[in-house]
Amino acid sequence: MNVHQILADIHALEEELLDFERKYGVRSETFYAAYVSGEEPENDEWVLDFGEWASVYRTWLARQADYRNEIQRVQRNAPSLAGLVKVAA
Repeated sequence: MNVHQILADIHALEEELLDFERKYGVRSETFYAAYVSGEEPENDEWVLDFGEWASVYRTWLARQADYRNEIQRVQRNAPSLAGLVKVAA
């Protein structure tokens, strides 16, 4: 994936995360910390949402890492912001 594709993926994932955050009133990082520590949903109807939310958040974290890695790779060849913008465009 190039920088543009990774960034588009990050934005799409962030929209999904925002939907969950609005629905449950909790930021994704707060939810995820509780989820990975083994906290169970209070309501059985939340189980599927929580599984999906955790999956989207893990994917978002992975794409963030992909973005950082790709930016570092690109910056070796084009160290300025202008160079990054040209690559992403």
